[in-house]
Amino acid sequence: MKLAVAHLVRRSVLKIAMAAGMLALAACATSGASRPPSSASTPAATNGAMGPEVAYVLGSGDKLRLIVYGEDDLSGQFDVTGTGKVSLPLIGQVQAAGLTLEQFEKEVGDRLSQGYLTNPKVSAEVLNYRPFYIMGEVEKPGQYPYTSDMTILNAIAVAGGYTYRANNDSVYITRGNNPEAQYPASQQVKVLPGDVVRVPERFF
Repeated sequence: MKLAVAHLVRRSVLKIAMAAGMLALAACATSGASRPPSSASTPAATNGAMGPEVAYVLGSGDKLRLIVYGEDDLSGQFDVTGTGKVSLPLIGQVQAAGLTLEQFEKEVGDRLSQGYLTNPKVSAEVLNYRPFYIMGEVEKPGQYPYTSDMTILNAIAVAGGYTYRANNDSVYITRGNNPEAQYPASQQVKVLPGDVVRVPERFF
């Protein structure tokens, strides 16, 4: 009789433990499902066009304002030429394409400090950004002026909208020296100065 009672008690304890384990697993699954995905798994972190802003890189076609404090003759507005350089008073050609504004300021300051000025203070800003290009299945493909915070949908609208053949789910962007990459046709995808945007044809 005692053995039978002990057996029943063990069975009851086992059933309670199994039930508790199942409840714990269900709670973990529910907790995991409600947790937002990490930035590493979201499109914003992988497509390069969304997410945190990165420092702007200068390129041919940009127009800059350069200020050398206390030196009005060295300050002014300058274009980044097709060779990626800016022609400045006193120091001549200075590389700009491929540099951020901070790097460009440092380069100009370093050049001026080489026998011209003592501890020069230099500030630069972009007055006009270089244009972007859009091609493929839009009504008016071509080159267009860049405006701040432009998105893919803004760019397509500027180019007259989609043609009837267009695939309006995705676009392809060539950025700098990077290979062409596919992006969703979304208001969250940014266009940068100098980008080449291609709207593909849909397949029926």
